[in-house]
Amino acid sequence: MQNVLRQHAEQQFAEELEELKKQDTQTKPLNWLLSPQAVVTYLVGGKLANGYHIMPKYIGNRRLMEIAVATLTTDRALLLYGLPGTAKSWVSEHLAAAISGDSTLLVQGTAGTGEEAVRYGWNYARLLAVGPVPDALVETPVMRAMKDGKIARVEELTRIGSDVQDTLITILSEKTLPIPELNTEVQAVKGFNVIATANNRDKGVNDLSSALKRRFNTVILPVPNTLEEEVEIVQQRVNSFSKTMELPLEKPIGEEVKRIVTIFRELRSGLSLDGKNKLKSPSGTLSTAEAISVMNSGIALSHHFGDGSIKADDLASGILGAVVKDPVQDKIVWQEYLETVMKQREGWKDIYRSCRDMM
Repeated sequence: MQNVLRQHAEQQFAEELEELKKQDTQTKPLNWLLSPQAVVTYLVGGKLANGYHIMPKYIGNRRLMEIAVATLTTDRALLLYGLPGTAKSWVSEHLAAAISGDSTLLVQGTAGTGEEAVRYGWNYARLLAVGPVPDALVETPVMRAMKDGKIARVEELTRIGSDVQDTLITILSEKTLPIPELNTEVQAVKGFNVIATANNRDKGVNDLSSALKRRFNTVILPVPNTLEEEVEIVQQRVNSFSKTMELPLEKPIGEEVKRIVTIFRELRSGLSLDGKNKLKSPSGTLSTAEAISVMNSGIALSHHFGDGSIKADDLASGILGAVVKDPVQDKIVWQEYLETVMKQREGWKDIYRSCRDMM
């Protein structure tokens, strides 16, 4: 597993999950790896009774994670909702890893996702040869989760067409999956539930029907409340990336992370941190995830084409790519920000010059 580009959460944090399992004295729902209390500890971090430290996976309001976990102990599915880049997929993966020990039962929603990706499909060679028999059936992640009493994940639910979305209604309300071709059904085993993620900012969004909405409890994941909180999230994820990709950091990156996050927060809010300058906002979301991406790209540039010490030149192209999505309107917004805020800020001359030279 050492050469895998990206390990699943249950593999990457196997030691933490095992330690939590050993120390867990609370009641566990049937087919859960950990108790609800231990799942929340896994997500938000903390120190166990034996002194073992659990790294936080979600930095934010603990109560949101408690609500999410409590929802999954009921017969209601969980919908993680928010702007792009607010860690919905990250939280979904870690919830499934901590509850089921398996985060791989995943349906990735796209405009082309069909009904057979949610319910079941057929091996057509087998189907033509012998007709509709059980071994010609192709199980989906949702069907396997129902059979095994695990968590199924549906990413970007609102990108799936409305008619396909509604195939979840029977699964979520009746906890069964009818297979009329075989005159049978799959009944969900205790422990089964669904975590879906959705946002309302991307193009191609399909609103959920009211019938489907009623089957979910919705938890809205907000953008980080403070600059410090967002800096901590970005720095933690970037440090993890550098270890995974074997790109050693030659010096602390805290100051560079703070500058990127400050730029993104100011442009998002339309106001400079000191409140003195009103700003236009670009068309993109400038999410925490994009800040992480800019830093990761900068680390790769500095390692392969620099001295390994991340500099403003390594970050400028990533910032420009994140901010300027519309080459006309966003470029004007960015130039105005450069001249009215970045140029005037003490200690930012290097990043101002690098960003200006990229225009």
